[in-house]
Amino acid sequence: MAAAARTYLAFHHNAKLFRLKTPIVSTRPFSALEEANRQLFKDGSDEDHVVVTAETIFHPQGGGQPSDQGSMSATVATNGEAGAPQPAFEVRAVRMDVVNDGQVLHLGRFASAAAAASFAKPDTEVEQAIDVEKRLFYSRLHTAGHVLGAAVRHLVMDKVEGFDELKASHFPDSAGCEFRGNIEGSWKPEIQKKVDEYIQKAMPVEIDFWDADEFRREGLERLIPDSSFLAPGETKFRVVKIVGAEVYPCGGTHVDTTDLCGETTVRKISRAKGISRVSYAVKP
Repeated sequence: MAAAARTYLAFHHNAKLFRLKTPIVSTRPFSALEEANRQLFKDGSDEDHVVVTAETIFHPQGGGQPSDQGSMSATVATNGEAGAPQPAFEVRAVRMDVVNDGQVLHLGRFASAAAAASFAKPDTEVEQAIDVEKRLFYSRLHTAGHVLGAAVRHLVMDKVEGFDELKASHFPDSAGCEFRGNIEGSWKPEIQKKVDEYIQKAMPVEIDFWDADEFRREGLERLIPDSSFLAPGETKFRVVKIVGAEVYPCGGTHVDTTDLCGETTVRKISRAKGISRVSYAVKP
């Protein structure tokens, strides 16, 4: 049996691509998904379908970033000519397939039975459109999280025993970065000051693709991910560079310069079992 075709992550290479025409690979009722994939969608129901396309501009939930939302439309033929795309499928949630390596699952509902029929045939071209306002907000949050991480590293890495950066959440209501080591609450004003400085400097935020040797050449061996971090079809790791601050392996979406994060507030520092969490918020 042939391996499932991997989905090309178009947003990895152009995060400003807000609309994209791409062929359908498959359309399935939510009930027909494998159990492991159904578990990815906590709000999925028998009214939902899952669409897989050859490419996608939808960021799947992961890496601490929420999934994009939006729509897909089939191009309707009129008198043998392609017509304007008709709204057909509302995309509510997006996840990476945990059964078929590299595929992206778009969960949503069809506007009508006719809309569902227009998606039934593989290779039918559809047009994807993401919710641009949400994408921009999620990108601001994600970049701000890396700005915060860079600020904390700069200030405390030599002052907190066992310091290391661990993981982060860039969700609007629970944004925060976790670090190994006990960071006292007294650091909050200095961290806020450094975050403000980085944002006001309008540092360029660049996307690049590195192999392990490039991490080593930059003296960043500590950041080399394992191969599971590679995106479908890629041979190099995607990194985000906040020029003048830090580099992070990252599959998320970002703004072009740090000032575009907008007002970013360090909310509090909490500690438990040797792990410190610095929470933050970005003004909508």
